[in-house]
Amino acid sequence: MKRYVRGVRVILLVGLVLASACTSNNTSNAAPKVDPTATVRFVTAPQGDVAPLVVKELARAKGEKRQLLLYVSAPWCEPCRVFHEAVDRGELTGKVGALDLLSFDGDMDAERLIIANYEAQFIPAFHVPLADGQSSGKKIEGSVKGGGAVADLVPRLKELLGPAPN
Repeated sequence: MKRYVRGVRVILLVGLVLASACTSNNTSNAAPKVDPTATVRFVTAPQGDVAPLVVKELARAKGEKRQLLLYVSAPWCEPCRVFHEAVDRGELTGKVGALDLLSFDGDMDAERLIIANYEAQFIPAFHVPLADGQSSGKKIEGSVKGGGAVADLVPRLKELLGPAPN
């Protein structure tokens, strides 16, 4: 009988440890809360070298407690247009946090983007910049055509952005 009781205690203890581990994993994997009023906005990139422009925009965004991604699109790109229109209508408000998209035209700005290592095979492309204005290499690119572009891009943007800055 003692052996049985001890076995039950061990099983219960193991069960409690596993339940605790599962609970803590679920908490750490929970999506960070996003301010329901946080907006996404486009910042049109002026002419000039990309890296210094990015450095300037990173400083401005940080001062405003916003995140910054470099965004590459083109007028002929259907997913780009769908995404842009959704941002303009405010459909991403509260979904990805306070985000500025430093916008470049993939056709017109290709050479200067390559110089700063912002290369992508597909558009739309979203790049995480480094403090020196160069590309970190972290990016997402491409999306589905039609109305599904926004639903495809939002979770990928959340993952790319990670936790919002304080």
